[in-house]
Amino acid sequence: MNGPGHSDRYETQGELVLVLNCGSSSIKFALFDAGERPLRRQPVWNGKVQGIGRDATTFGETGVAPAPVSLDAQQPYHAALALIRERIVARLGPRRLAAVAHRVVHGGSKYGRPVRLDVQVLADLRGYVPLAPLHQPFALEAVAALLDDRPDLPQVACFDTAFHHTLPLVEQLLPLPQAAWQRGLRRYGFHGLSYDYVAGVLGERYGEAARGRVIVAHLGSGASLCALQDLKSVATTMGFSALDGLMMGTRCGALDPGAVLYLMEIEKLSLAQVGHLLYHESGLLGVSGVSADPPELLAREDEAGETGEHVRAALALYVRRIVREIGALTALLGGLDMLVFTAGVGEHGAPIRARVCGDLAFLGITLDAAANAAHAPVISAAASRVRVLVEPTNEEWVAANQALAVLGTPPSGVTS
Repeated sequence: MNGPGHSDRYETQGELVLVLNCGSSSIKFALFDAGERPLRRQPVWNGKVQGIGRDATTFGETGVAPAPVSLDAQQPYHAALALIRERIVARLGPRRLAAVAHRVVHGGSKYGRPVRLDVQVLADLRGYVPLAPLHQPFALEAVAALLDDRPDLPQVACFDTAFHHTLPLVEQLLPLPQAAWQRGLRRYGFHGLSYDYVAGVLGERYGEAARGRVIVAHLGSGASLCALQDLKSVATTMGFSALDGLMMGTRCGALDPGAVLYLMEIEKLSLAQVGHLLYHESGLLGVSGVSADPPELLAREDEAGETGEHVRAALALYVRRIVREIGALTALLGGLDMLVFTAGVGEHGAPIRARVCGDLAFLGITLDAAANAAHAPVISAAASRVRVLVEPTNEEWVAANQALAVLGTPPSGVTS
């Protein structure tokens, strides 16, 4: 994948790979030792800038409470990137960056593998901004800033859509005219770096048992499910955009298109207003009227009055949509051998896991209540016909490995 003028291999001994995960108001970063083979799963250092463009911006790192920072109000995102670079330089000492890996949500139909970034690739990826407006423009802003400031520093795009390029054609199709397919309207799938990591861990840990009928539930502020066979994606709940599928923190998930037409035609909402409603005002936040955060909603579901009713309705719908989609994917798989929870809610939300699995008891799922409460790796009871797991995801580690592979220095294995 090296372009003109790029060497076949990039010397990385004693150097570091920086992984950037850029959102609209936050930038997560992680540093991995590029000289270690295989890469350790735990980063050398990681952290986050939060509240970019808002009144309260903080810089936090693992094990240290976030502290307020001041950013240039005119270009807060560029200032946040500069702050991260400044802190990294202070921490690196004599070591240098070998590469920067970017989590890029959308690679479209063109990019099915990670790719080294240059001006042409950046231009291609800007064409996918309308398909992932919450994430794509901010990742590309970071890419462009680094291309300008450090053109000598290799950058690699690692795509959330790439893992789903194994989807069969029938799972990619939308029931629209063929001309729409030619224009790129198809089901892509997302959260691919997370699913890539979990699939790899399952294969290492459970061998052939993991190559059967598996569903992974990535439940965070964004949420989706992925059906795996032979550790490859064969179906997923997100489709053309990251709005599809499960109900999420502020995103609606699957929605009757007629409701969107109604909002625009009868209620006279503009395209921008509808987009903001679907991405930022719906999901758990919209139904509850209180919060997009499941732990906060769980703490308030016993409240009396209208607020409590709305909170209970939001949680019930959230769980119902997960159960419904797991049932649908189980039908496509012809059964279920393993259910895996990952991401923030999936890893830490014991009450949500219990409710989902309780509604799936007809599949033979039985939880071990103590194991679930402790967020144990295996939370199913010994008698459960379906093995239920909790597996922390590690998208940054996947991106770091992918970047080194693109640069010609693939790792030789896995180290926990």
